[in-house]
Amino acid sequence: MLSVTRYVDLPARFLMALIFILSGAGKVGAVTAMQGYMAAHGLPGMLLWPTIALEVVGGVFVLIGLWTRPVALVMAGFCLVTAFIFHTKFADPTQMVMFLKNMAMAGGFLLLAKDGAPGLSVDSVMAARR
Repeated sequence: MLSVTRYVDLPARFLMALIFILSGAGKVGAVTAMQGYMAAHGLPGMLLWPTIALEVVGGVFVLIGLWTRPVALVMAGFCLVTAFIFHTKFADPTQMVMFLKNMAMAGGFLLLAKDGAPGLSVDSVMAARR
């Protein structure tokens, strides 16, 4: 019997990865502005490059389903940390939505860390070869 759920995780991973891949790539084109934004929140601008790498590489790994469980845990932590550093001005409705978006993404990543990528993924191919 064909299981539809086997094919749901690829589009789900695509949707989760998309924001990180695009965000990381966008930061490359706005290095000075992003470093200033980070500095305004008390972080050294030199953390921008590791952030870009985490967003792009982590996003690609989630998308293709490579090392899904550990990468999802890291991405969940990243979502929580960025929410609490950058989006805590709850009087601003936009910041509240951004905070809640990060919380929701962290929840999605925690589910991905629990279940892995059982469908169309590099992890699934590697598991089948073992």
